[in-house]
Amino acid sequence: MGLKHIIKKNKAVIKFLLVFFGSYLILALLYQAYLKYCPSEEFYPDYITHQVAHQSYKLIDVLGYETYIVKHPDNPSMLLAIKDQYVARIIEGCNSVSVIILFLSFILAFSKGFKETIFFIFIGGLLIYALNLVRIVLLTLGLYFYPQYGDFMHEILFPLFIYGVVFLLWLYWVNKYKKHKAK
Repeated sequence: MGLKHIIKKNKAVIKFLLVFFGSYLILALLYQAYLKYCPSEEFYPDYITHQVAHQSYKLIDVLGYETYIVKHPDNPSMLLAIKDQYVARIIEGCNSVSVIILFLSFILAFSKGFKETIFFIFIGGLLIYALNLVRIVLLTLGLYFYPQYGDFMHEILFPLFIYGVVFLLWLYWVNKYKKHKAK
């Protein structure tokens, strides 16, 4: 069995891997360039993370808790406080961009038409972003009321929540992809 035969037999898998890893690498590099070359004093530490911190603060405020955010004095993050207690630190990794890049790369690798793929990426990305805000709000409130469970919530429960949603979106997309291919 020659290399040509193996490539021909596994063409779909090779295409998936190339598109997935290629798009992930390109998008991750673009995001890293954005972080490195687009710093902002007004929107500290970067625009997206700042917006996530501000939106999280607003959601907690709407729930009736006295809350505020401030720039962290020592590292690129925002401190989120309830009453007079700093509860959470929102860093670049909290802004959901890396998770959205992972989601998007998988969807592109199973692309099934430009409009449908772009629409699903847009809706899925918005859903991930919104659920990430809910995750931060729930985590912050959880840390405020139950600090003894902080590690469990931050390291296990809420990553399981956000990555679980991404996995379910992937499953939905793959099932639609299979039905599309069958037609």
